[in-house]
Amino acid sequence: MSKLGTIGAKLHRGEISYDFIGKRKIWYGVSILITITAILGLAVRGLNMSIDFQGGAVFTTPTSMSTTVAQAEEYAKDASGHEAVVQKLGNGSLRIQVAGLDTAKSDEVKQTLAKDLKINPEKLAADLVGPSWGQQIANKAWEGLAIFMVLVVIYLAIAFEWRMAVAALVALIHDITITTGIYALVGFEVSPGTIIGLLTILGYSLYDTVVVFDSLKEQTKDITKQTRFTYSEIANRSINGTLVRSINTTVVALLPVAGLLFIGGGFLGAGDLNDISLSLFVGLAAGAYSSIFIATPLVADLKEREPALRTLTKRVMAKRAQAAAEEGVAGTADADPEDAAPAVVGPRNQPSRGRGRGRQAGKRR
Repeated sequence: MSKLGTIGAKLHRGEISYDFIGKRKIWYGVSILITITAILGLAVRGLNMSIDFQGGAVFTTPTSMSTTVAQAEEYAKDASGHEAVVQKLGNGSLRIQVAGLDTAKSDEVKQTLAKDLKINPEKLAADLVGPSWGQQIANKAWEGLAIFMVLVVIYLAIAFEWRMAVAALVALIHDITITTGIYALVGFEVSPGTIIGLLTILGYSLYDTVVVFDSLKEQTKDITKQTRFTYSEIANRSINGTLVRSINTTVVALLPVAGLLFIGGGFLGAGDLNDISLSLFVGLAAGAYSSIFIATPLVADLKEREPALRTLTKRVMAKRAQAAAEEGVAGTADADPEDAAPAVVGPRNQPSRGRGRGRQAGKRR
């Protein structure tokens, strides 16, 4: 068995563990810091929305263009009066996106741009996206996201309980905020592919969270009938028991997405892949983090506010204190002043008792 598999087996059996719940204030602080950074990025830089959302025109040049991306951006800005997004495609052609153009204006920009690029206007392909259609796409995206959130809360409240539903919702909002904040900070374009990526990573994050919740629900059944563990301790055991599984699934999911983002979008220059691959990469990592460090610790916080579980915590602590006190008294009563120095008392005394019994048996004989 591999070393990671051995560690995973020990974590699952509870032989080793890490105190995720006990350090939850640290994880909350880290998440708050990341979230504030993301919100500041959104407030200061905003999102670079594609023309699919705000309307505009897309011009595609013929292949093997000698014009650079910087020159094309300058030509498009001079012709339209708007900032342009230019991408060089794999076949050498240029894809020029200019937002905020209507049909009449796009025809004028096309003629001027073809003249600056020194090509025939008929060879400059133009696709126009109306602003009303783009606004309709944006509204449908927000509606889909809201419906998804509502369904998630309803399902988790029925399958588990409302506290777990609230914790999962907070984790999902956490993931969305971080992902959109990263888009604002790096300046990547937000397209319909980005929305698809967001919905995909929310489903993945929810799956990882539900795995931990299912383990927690099973282990906390009839929890008030025992006095060995508190709710937080069992929650911590649930996280540790599924930790290696979460790491394995996250790494396996991130590898192909990293290939799309860094090799396809970065090295090979397929810029369209960045729209969806960045949301998947950041969202998968944030989802794995939130399911371990945010959702379950938040459930433990909410559950231990219940009177029954607060009473259980007091009973567990009282029983442990009593056991420690009894162990201390027993240790003091069993201590032999003459044998206080040796480190191991039991093994040293056992042979002497054996020899004493031998001598007594000899006397009888």
